[in-house]
Order: sequence, then C-alpha cells, then structure tokens
Amino acid sequence: MCGFVGFTGRVKNAKRIVLSMANLIAHRGPDSEGVYLGDDITLGFRRLSIIGLDDGAQPMYNEDNSLVVVFNGEIYNYRELKDELVASGHSFHTHSDTETLLHLYEEYGVDMVDKLRGMFAFALYDIKERRLFCARDFFGIKPLYYGYVGKNLIFGSEIKAFLAHPDFKKELNTEAMENYLTFQYSALTETFFKGVYKLPPGHCFIYSDEGLTVRKYFEAVFRPQAIGFRDAVNMLSSVINESVERHKIVADVEVGSFLSSGVDSSYVASSFGGGKTFTVGFDYDNYNEISYAKELSDSLGITNYDKTITTEEYWDVLPDIQYHMDEPLADPSAVALYFVSQTASKYVKVALSGEGADEFFGGYNIYREPLDIRPLTNLPMPLRRLMGKIASVIPFNVKGKNLLIRAGQSIEERFIGNAKIFSKRERDEILRHPRVRYEPKDITGRIYDICNKAANGREQDDITKMQTLDVHMWMVGDILLKADKMSMAHSLEVRVPYLDKEVFKVASVLPTHLRCTKQGTKLTFREVARQKLPKSVAEKKKLGFPVPIRIWLREDKYYELVKRYFAGKSAGKYFKTNKLLKLLDEHKRGKCDNSRKIWTVYMFLIWYERFFERDI
Repeated sequence: MCGFVGFTGRVKNAKRIVLSMANLIAHRGPDSEGVYLGDDITLGFRRLSIIGLDDGAQPMYNEDNSLVVVFNGEIYNYRELKDELVASGHSFHTHSDTETLLHLYEEYGVDMVDKLRGMFAFALYDIKERRLFCARDFFGIKPLYYGYVGKNLIFGSEIKAFLAHPDFKKELNTEAMENYLTFQYSALTETFFKGVYKLPPGHCFIYSDEGLTVRKYFEAVFRPQAIGFRDAVNMLSSVINESVERHKIVADVEVGSFLSSGVDSSYVASSFGGGKTFTVGFDYDNYNEISYAKELSDSLGITNYDKTITTEEYWDVLPDIQYHMDEPLADPSAVALYFVSQTASKYVKVALSGEGADEFFGGYNIYREPLDIRPLTNLPMPLRRLMGKIASVIPFNVKGKNLLIRAGQSIEERFIGNAKIFSKRERDEILRHPRVRYEPKDITGRIYDICNKAANGREQDDITKMQTLDVHMWMVGDILLKADKMSMAHSLEVRVPYLDKEVFKVASVLPTHLRCTKQGTKLTFREVARQKLPKSVAEKKKLGFPVPIRIWLREDKYYELVKRYFAGKSAGKYFKTNKLLKLLDEHKRGKCDNSRKIWTVYMFLIWYERFFERDI
C-alpha cells in the first residue's frame, strides 16, 4: 500500500514541488520515496513495503524505460498474470506485483484493467507516446483524485497533496457541502475542493496532448437468477474462502484481522489463519465489543489486541480524523476505525476487514423496509400517493403516519442510501445562501437508471435497487473512504476480501429472497458463516459500530464545545447560526434527537477549520 502524486507540464523546481506534495502523504508510505522527472510530467511516490520488499521500489520502469508507473494497492492474481506474460515473452526483474502492470500494458494497452483482480489506483505514463493512463479499482477501495492547475493536470492518492503545488487554488465547492448535509459524505464527483474530482470506481482515464478522456470499464450490477439455497451457499462459501486465501497470501509481511462483534469480521477472522486480531470499544458499557472479540479469538486460538477509546480521546482526535479524510465525513464510526488501525499498526502492516458484505449480500436492516410496507405498495400508486399526502399534513405523530408517507413514494423517491440527514427543505432552512438546484434523488437517479438497464426491460425489485445504490454511493463515499483514510493514517494496509470481483460475480446473481426477507438479512451469507461460527454469531443482528454521540451532546462539556463552533465566524459564513443553535438546544433539552444533524454540521466545521483556516 502506498501513495502517489503527479502533475503534467514543465514546472520550475518540479522535484522540490513533487517532494513537498509527497511529504504531505508520507503516512501512506513511510518506508521510502521516489521521483520521476520527465520532460512533461512529474511523479512522486511514497512506499509502504508489502510485496517485493527488496526490489519493489517505485516509480517502476519497463525494460527499455519507455513506461513508468506509480501504483497504490495490491493485485491478487499477479502471480497467474506473471506466468501468462512470461509465456508470451515478457521478462520480469522484480518480485513485485507492480511490474505486472507494466507488462500488462505492453501486452493489452488500456484493456489491461479487465485482467486485474485486486484493489488499485495507478498512474502509468507512456513516455514515447506522451500519454498518461490512470485507473481506479472495480469498487473504489483505493482513491484517486485529479484536477487542473492552470492548463496542466494534477493527480494523486489524496487531495491534501495538491495543496503543496504553487499553482493550486484552494476554493470550497459549496454544492458538495450542501449535498453532504443530506448524505453525510461527499456525494458528488466534484469534491469539496472546487475543480478537484474523484475518479469513480471502475473508471480509467487517458490524458494526452488531445486532452482528458474518462471511460467506464466496469459496472457493478445485480442480475438475480433462479438458484437454489444449497447451491447458493456452496457457491458463496467457495468463492469467499478462496478470496480470503488470496488476500492473506499475497504479502511478504504478517497479516492480521480486524474483529468486531458482527458476523462479517468474525467470519474473516475465523478464516484467515493468522495469529492476531484487533478490536476497539468505548468506555460506555453498552458500546463495547471487546469481551466478545476476546472470547471468539480465544476459541480460535488467536491473540486479540484491544483498545478502549475514552470519551476524551474520541473528541480530541476529531480534527485529525477530518484532516486525514480530505473531505468531511459525518460517520461517527470513523473514529473507531482510526483507533483500531492505530492499534493494529503496532503489530502488523496488513489487516483484513469485513467491509462490503452488507452491500453485496443484503445485510442492512433498511433493506427489509420494502417487505414491511408491501401490503401498502401493492395498492395502486395514485391511491398510495393520496394516502401519503394526507398523512404528511397531520401536524402530530401518530402510529402508522411515517409508514403511509413512505408507501406514498417510489423507492427512487424515498431511498437515497443508508444515511439521510437533512432533507432539502431542512438544509435550505439552515443554509445562509442555499444554491443547490436539484433534489438528492437527482444525484441518485443515475444509479437507479443502471438498475433499470440491468433488468433488461423488467422491473428490478426494490431491495436490489437499494443494494445497487449503496454499492455505487454509500459504500464508496462512506464505508471505503474511512477504511482507506483511517488505516493509511497509521501506515496500515487494510484488505477487504468480500470486495473481490469474483465474490461479486456470485453475490450479483443471488435471488433476492436469498439475500433479504422479513425474517432476516444476509440469508445466504449467514448460512455460510454457520460453517465456521457459533449460531449466535452467524445470526447476530446488524448493529454497525455504535457510538454514544446522542448522549455526549447532552453533556455540558460537549454541548458547550459544539456551541462555540455553531456560534463561530466560520459557521456564520454558510449557516444561519440561530438555526444551528436551535438544533443543539432542542437536543440538549431532550425535546428531540438531533444528534446526527448536529454531528454532520460539526464535522464540516472542524474540517473547514483544518483546511481553510489553518496552514496544512
């Protein structure tokens, strides 16, 4: 795992600039650094040595020095690819998976990405053709950002590196900020930094004298098929175990595993065959999973290392969390990932984790919602809409009101992902100058269009639509963002064996009723888990990582802390501070639970202070 930066054009003091940029992401690769100085491109690299410890330095070149590459990630099928390429006449000079990229490009050109199995972001420059080829992995495990500085392209693993380029102009993208208030993460392709973009998962781009061309090479879509339960279990068990084995073997260093109380991480921990697991909990009795993790680890003969996060530690680290994120993220569990990565980094360089299982296998409890309201959604839509409108104008809460409102909307109208913090109306009320011209569903609409195309003219079921949306948006913008940034903050490589394209091939064809029913979630996967885990663990209800922010925000100490931010100068630039203070006061008095709304605004203000009011 590593980090890279680069820019095109002839720039004075290019080496000094690229080293300054790379130093800002030295946490991604503390083991070594490297630079390529070309006539019209400059590349910088920071390395965390995992494979080819002695000969895997980057930037790396092909035999005749006509190609150069910088690469962040792991290619899990590089040994098979190497054998194929050697048989085709290619000569290898290192033991690193990075060299495979160079020879694949020589053999297949930009279609090389179709051959890869792994997590990756890379920049490969064809010196003779003066052509830059960059790609991001299938599901967005590894980040890749790009933009322009004047007429030249800038790109890299983290946005903060761009700040060291003398021609980079730092400007807040208010459209990203406003939509963040609804989604709790950066939901647009253009980031919080105006003119800086995220390359979407499964995409690549070519940059040459003719300009920039972005294209999609992979799309994650579900196409459920008629498969029996036992066949589905056997297929899924086989492909997951094979993926875990690949994720464990492809390393020249020791591999550990994260472990919470959930079935996803528990199955990985029971399968990976390593000797160390890592767990964190909070100093609140109901928010601690350490005892469970130790019990499971003991039963597996694995040593568990734990960390109890104190309330003070949690609040003190928030500015560092938002700094490492690059863009604000309001997911409270990011802090847990920060500390579990910190703990693991003391013992290993690589840790396995369970991200992706809920999105692939149907694990979120909200996926059962279409089944809960099916008696109503079976009614004609005009009648449902009428009932929903009547319910929405009832001035007080009565049992069934929310049910009728949701049933009066299509899934495309009511579901924008696992988090919905502020509605458009609510965010317009708190913003000083609301400018957004579209509803949140306008952002999600392109993903729902993908569902419709995948269904080949048939109506895709609502659960499948919800999963597809989460794979493309929630998983990338929240789950994988925090996994990458929090682990890399501690120079730790996190591998996610569920997020493998071979695993997805199986997950994508599972019938909906073998993913989620009214009785439970992740049905097929839980049956797979029963092969290795106690029944109580395999059937454990999805909890996420519970964080007591609702309680903390009613304590005087933290109420006053947040209040200072809400009444401050930065808040006044973008928000109606009286509205923010009302949210905070109503929560403090117990009138309502505004904790997620408060947290979302607070995380933005902390992020803004770090990037726009302080020197980086």
